[in-house]
Amino acid sequence: MTVLNETYTLSNGVEIPKLGLGTWFIDDDKAADAVRAAVEIGYRNIDTAQAYGNERGVGEGVRTADVPRDELFLSTKLAAEIKDYGRAVAAIDGSLAKLGTDYIDLMLIHSPQPWNDFRGGDYSEGNRAAWRALEEAYQAGKIRSIGVSNFEQHDLENILQAATVAPHANQLLVHAGNTPSELLDYCASKQILVEAYSPIAHGAILENPEVQAIADKYGVSVPQLCIRYTLQLGTVSLPKTANPEHMRSNAAVDFEISDADMEALRSLRDVEYGEHTVFPVYSGK
Repeated sequence: MTVLNETYTLSNGVEIPKLGLGTWFIDDDKAADAVRAAVEIGYRNIDTAQAYGNERGVGEGVRTADVPRDELFLSTKLAAEIKDYGRAVAAIDGSLAKLGTDYIDLMLIHSPQPWNDFRGGDYSEGNRAAWRALEEAYQAGKIRSIGVSNFEQHDLENILQAATVAPHANQLLVHAGNTPSELLDYCASKQILVEAYSPIAHGAILENPEVQAIADKYGVSVPQLCIRYTLQLGTVSLPKTANPEHMRSNAAVDFEISDADMEALRSLRDVEYGEHTVFPVYSGK
């Protein structure tokens, strides 16, 4: 039994594998190979987004992988710019068509604001409209579970006050050096599962001597420690790679971080992102 066989259960009873493959920055023409390689290694959770521009390739990988579609958990995200009902309905159908699948396992609103106004203006009405489109697709069986991404507590409260279906998941930037503990606790209180993207902190954390020292203690790499950290927080971990060797090592995380070391990692602050400091990057891609 490895972490690749372990799942969480969403509030609606749908099971989601604890470790997934993130496909951000994997080009569309390379995505199918990456997905097939991941599935062969044992990954069953594949995460993409309209903004990544690779839904077609990811869908091809899912369809041509060596396991049946119903053994895979496929997520995508509604473009952050879509803040009205009509465009959301069309974009959901667009994702189904691009992915070439009859259903999506999880679909998220990618951000509470468009990327060019991230953490800016008030889009609460637009988010409720987009959410209504997701709810209807969920009720129609096009999507097995629905959620959000980059949503803070007030963004979630906005959805919850009008929702007939509460979000099943919230995908957030979570890693050692950036652990939003209050938001994690709030999501847990509402039975919203958190998914951690960039669990290895865009690689910037590899240079951190404190983190390296903890990894050495367990005889693991820094990326393995970082992935294990997010799993022990109770989140789905979504490291991104197209490299099969990295996929393998990212899944070799069957060790246990002590409470003291978890606390040390949780209290880390301000990882320097280097060239990835400008976040989010979608607006310029």
